Amino acid sequence: MLDMVTATQPRVRMRAISKSFPGVRALDGVDFTLHPGEVHALLGENGAGKSTLIKILTGASRRDAGTVLLDETAVDFQTTGEAQAHGISTVYQEVNLIPAMSVTKNLALERVGGRFGIISWKKARALARARLARLKLDIDVEQPVGSYSVAVQQLVAIARALEDGTKVLVLDEPTASLDAQETETLFGVIRDLKAQGIAIVFITHFLEQVFAICDRITVLRNGRLVGSAPTSELDRHSLISMMIGRELGQVEAAFATKSNVEPGPAKLVAKGLGRKCLLKPFDLTLHAGEVVGLAGLLGSGRTETAKMIFGALKRDSGDLTVNGREMRGASPRRSLDAGIAFCPEDRKTEGLVGELSIRENIMLSMQAKSGWLRQMPRREQERLAAEMIKALAIATPDAEKPVNQLSGGNQQKVVLARALASQPGILILDEPTRGIDVGAHAEIIILIRKLCAQGLALLVASSELDEVVAASDRVAVLRDRQKVRELSGSEIDRDTIICVIAGEYDCQE
Repeated sequence: MLDMVTATQPRVRMRAISKSFPGVRALDGVDFTLHPGEVHALLGENGAGKSTLIKILTGASRRDAGTVLLDETAVDFQTTGEAQAHGISTVYQEVNLIPAMSVTKNLALERVGGRFGIISWKKARALARARLARLKLDIDVEQPVGSYSVAVQQLVAIARALEDGTKVLVLDEPTASLDAQETETLFGVIRDLKAQGIAIVFITHFLEQVFAICDRITVLRNGRLVGSAPTSELDRHSLISMMIGRELGQVEAAFATKSNVEPGPAKLVAKGLGRKCLLKPFDLTLHAGEVVGLAGLLGSGRTETAKMIFGALKRDSGDLTVNGREMRGASPRRSLDAGIAFCPEDRKTEGLVGELSIRENIMLSMQAKSGWLRQMPRREQERLAAEMIKALAIATPDAEKPVNQLSGGNQQKVVLARALASQPGILILDEPTRGIDVGAHAEIIILIRKLCAQGLALLVASSELDEVVAASDRVAVLRDRQKVRELSGSEIDRDTIICVIAGEYDCQE
């Protein structure tokens, strides 16, 4: 039953929220409205701004601009504890429980006290049972929480987050580790909480679950609001288009022309590569002078495919052949030795060492390939760094500038320079243009086509459909961690890819 705040009056109203980090505009004037008794899906690819928006709502981060209203009263939470005291709680994908402790102790932490700090365990057990009963969960509260299934642990985490005065509950990827039956159990709990008037923010990459449980959908992309609408007014096709259909406008013409060069011999052949519970077995071939794109939504398996081919993720099935030789075992070092280079999605944590200079970052892959005991002469390092800076038009006064002082586009070029310095025959790019401006975006796509024309084989994983269409000679489309179709030639267009992602296989007929 709803409280005195009517369902027509927003529970949360966020207006013109902006937030910047060094070199990144995480949120740019975003609006978000949440009503009592509503399950509201917050969707977007990596880097869309979902996490930043939620952190601002829950007091984990401070906004730079904008207003937040809770029940039409302005709030400015300094901490997550302050937000929780006002009725806003969060349950994260990684369940924040202590597995070796009992359910009672997990639920009693910071809640049950007594005289002189002595906990009344009788009171604690009663409190634990009461909280679980609210979720219709009947388990032995004295058993270690780690002895229960992931689904039960998720419900215990929700019970821990709920207070008597909870008004807003944020669920961040709550079904990521649940099977179909466990997910339906969780959905039953969500429906009960909704009926109690709790406003629920539901973050997920499973679109079928969005349509099954959510009343409204808000989509963010690149830190901006794309749109918000009732779930009943959207279908899968239009939703996917909102999530990944960024238009590049006048810049697109600069790199839309495909190469007329015929692909060369196969440089990499993957047969049945996969890993149980992570990525279904797939086949993929890369030819010299060819760009193969990996398209799909967040969670579809794009990054996993790229990392498995490079050896950063171990496979438990399939064979990989590079330049006609079978690759036994898998590791980044073996891939580098075989002439495969990889540019990761997260350049700040996986691709660059911010405090090191441009020269030092460029040299990392070369040094790893030759061994750390065989130091490259400083003069040779400077020559190669200068060559790469010129070739990629990296905007810097010199090679000794710390890489964390560069713009996002130039940082991405340094990641590319480091990969190219090892003179690979195969280059894997995971989100090569994420977090950079449109001008740098076009430059990098042009560079991809130039590398292709020079005989390099490229595998490009991207959430940007225009990027995939512009850069690729073939496109492997993934859905639910499975390669579902491969497109080539005239099949490669934005609408066709969206249709395949949505499961509309007859869209071309």
